[in-house]
Amino acid sequence: MRDKIKIAAVQMNPKIMQNRNNLDAILHQSRVAGGNGAKLIVFPECALTGYVFSSREEAIPFMETIPGAATEEIGGLCKELGLYMVVGLLEKERAKCFNAAALIGPDGLVGKYRKNHLPFLGIDRFLDPGNKAFEVFDTPLGRLGLHICYDATFPESARVMTLLGADILILPTNWPQGRGKVVKYVINTRAYENKVHFVAVDRVGEERGTRFIGKSKIVDAWGDTLVQASATEEEIIYAEINLEDARQKHVIFKPGEFEINLIRDRRPELYGPIVKRGTN
Repeated sequence: MRDKIKIAAVQMNPKIMQNRNNLDAILHQSRVAGGNGAKLIVFPECALTGYVFSSREEAIPFMETIPGAATEEIGGLCKELGLYMVVGLLEKERAKCFNAAALIGPDGLVGKYRKNHLPFLGIDRFLDPGNKAFEVFDTPLGRLGLHICYDATFPESARVMTLLGADILILPTNWPQGRGKVVKYVINTRAYENKVHFVAVDRVGEERGTRFIGKSKIVDAWGDTLVQASATEEEIIYAEINLEDARQKHVIFKPGEFEINLIRDRRPELYGPIVKRGTN
């Protein structure tokens, strides 16, 4: 496993109901990013399908299976170029429909994640919530944890994946106008409080009256923004991260006088209420 990883975040403007065109754009941009040395390439939430569907029935014809034709085609490119990719899409499994992200590598599908926290927005209004616990995937590029958009608002999501050993948290997202504070504060906070690298990849453009705010960013395990995209342009941003920064949770400011350990200093016995459902 290498210590330093070059990551690409592809900020794009997917077109709703145009899976083939979106997939072609994903493949093209992956070739560009791979040609620039990136080994982990991340795309936005619903990059393959679009997001602002008006009903479950309208969206179903554009949903994919995982694995399926799209992930297999992406897997072929990953094998050719030696890449790992995370792509957002809508998934159908029997009668269930999910907002999902697929992690694909040179050997094909590594794993998938289904969005656990669903806002009343876009297609999420009509989907089934994720039915599996958060998971971390062990790859040659490090241990990767996946979540999607609104999941990041809940600190438990990142903390659980950190406790499972995540080095890099990956967040495909579709941030609409009004969510700027998530970009400005939440992403860096999640990285800092867990001492993990964080890749948040948003889309741009407007879809059925909903405008998205871009500002994709890559944040290191110290909570510092390494690179951030614009609010309006399709672009690829790159950053190199060191996995060891995320694995060393014991931070020494002054030996013997000022040291913290973000995992060992926790007091789980005091946190019982956090796993109880609120009444509001």
